[in-house]
Amino acid sequence: MVLSLTSAVSKNAKILALFAIACTAIVGVVHSLTKDQIILQQQQDLLRNLNSIIAKNSYNNVIYKDCFILPNEALGTVNPPKVYRARNDNSPVAAAITTVAPDGYSGNIELIVAINIDGSISGVRTLKHQETPGLGDKIEEKKSDWINSFTGKKLVNKNDNRWLVKKDGGMFDQFTGATITPRAVVKAVRKSVNYFNAHQDELFQATSNCSNQDVAEGA
Repeated sequence: MVLSLTSAVSKNAKILALFAIACTAIVGVVHSLTKDQIILQQQQDLLRNLNSIIAKNSYNNVIYKDCFILPNEALGTVNPPKVYRARNDNSPVAAAITTVAPDGYSGNIELIVAINIDGSISGVRTLKHQETPGLGDKIEEKKSDWINSFTGKKLVNKNDNRWLVKKDGGMFDQFTGATITPRAVVKAVRKSVNYFNAHQDELFQATSNCSNQDVAEGA
């Protein structure tokens, strides 16, 4: 009786092990078959984001592949910022830089900031945030046109004191009941523009160093 029970347990264990191996194999096959499609979808999503802040007819390179990863300390972000460079017949047109405003009301606010070669802002988009619905989420274009208030603006100098919310004496509106969120975004965008202005030549001269995985992950 004991021997029979031991044999049954052993048999069941083998069945479970075979089942686990089969499941793992199936997952691996499915991942392999869908990997290319997932990467393509991610690249298309990235391209839509880029074309929403850099005019599609202003460049003719494959912008999402003309990608350069900055060191973390460049903008003081946890993850290394990525720079997507737009060129027309190899002449620089604009660069889109990913960055993070770490001081949002509810934590990190992920952004992408596009800057024209003349230092003016081509566009800004919020990629990810956890700000309060109905208040801080007005940094999303689908909730408010506030994020478009950056378009066309420049820094007259590194310490341009216009680049603050109006409550702090600047030119950007704050939200009713939510000043922390727009203040954090303005600060992060300003920092990105300052970095671009100070390093423009090296940003466009640097060799692309984004892997396929980096490009697939997008902004």
